[in-house]
Amino acid sequence: MRPRLGSPLAWIYLAAMFTFILLPVITLVVFSFQDGRLPVPPFKGATLDWYAKVLSDRAMMEALGNSLLVAALSAFVSLLLGFLAASGLARVLLPGSVLMRGLLIAPMTVSYLIIALGLLQMFNQIGLRPSLLATGIGHVVINLPLCFAIIYAAIGAHQRNALRAARDLGAAEWQVLLYVAAPMLAPSLAAAYFLAFTFSWDEFIIAFLLTRFDVTLPVEIWSMLRSGLSPETNAVGSLVFLVSVLIVVTLELSIFRKARK
Repeated sequence: MRPRLGSPLAWIYLAAMFTFILLPVITLVVFSFQDGRLPVPPFKGATLDWYAKVLSDRAMMEALGNSLLVAALSAFVSLLLGFLAASGLARVLLPGSVLMRGLLIAPMTVSYLIIALGLLQMFNQIGLRPSLLATGIGHVVINLPLCFAIIYAAIGAHQRNALRAARDLGAAEWQVLLYVAAPMLAPSLAAAYFLAFTFSWDEFIIAFLLTRFDVTLPVEIWSMLRSGLSPETNAVGSLVFLVSVLIVVTLELSIFRKARK
């Protein structure tokens, strides 16, 4: 028999699932307040000194700013290119459209390490040195397929008919995209942008290989971990988790709730 939601088995399953997902995060956050040198049991008391130390660390704050800059710009470029590609391939049936879609989505199936190594070699050939610009380009490469897939999946027959009607009424191509397609696809566009932002914000391998002096936050955290665990690294991780949660909550309250209404 299929268990009902109110049955003990269903509640035990839900509790186990959320414990498995959230226990590492809860442990990270709790021991970021550890009044001691090591973030391990037993818990010796609460303090905000580690957060104060992180927020007063100039290198950490510069890395945080670099991560925000790279994530915001690379997510925007990925969204723009993905939106244009999805709109074009959904509107017109071209020879090889299936192949084009496959090529656009292909980077999602490739290891970030392979992508980073390929970009590093290509940038060396063209003279682009490791930098935030190179990292941003790398993040566009990995986030463009995601944005394209989300937006393309959201374009149904209704959207195609509306775009076709706008063109028949004399709207220019940029007007169709800006005033018709973008508002209709607003929830999908927002989801694509925030997911791309989050992936870029957390990405390490590409940022590690394609930066040198101006590093992103994950690379700075890795540098801290080389000297061992401390409540300071937990505090940084908690702040990163807080930013991710704020993004999800903002997306839920501002976009998805309106879409459901």
